Amino acid sequence: MKPLKVKVSVTLDSDIVDKLKDLAEQDDRSFSQYINLLLRNHLENNKGSYE
Repeated sequence: MKPLKVKVSVTLDSDIVDKLKDLAEQDDRSFSQYINLLLRNHLENNKGSYE
């Protein structure tokens, strides 16, 4: 079973959005998938900081 997804809204700087869209395309992922991947990697790499 896939994890449940939650729809959220965030406001980002346009230059960040442009760069993320480019990187997502290069990685053959959707914008949402790419942001989810980045956030998951960040949280996993900084586990001690959030506990």
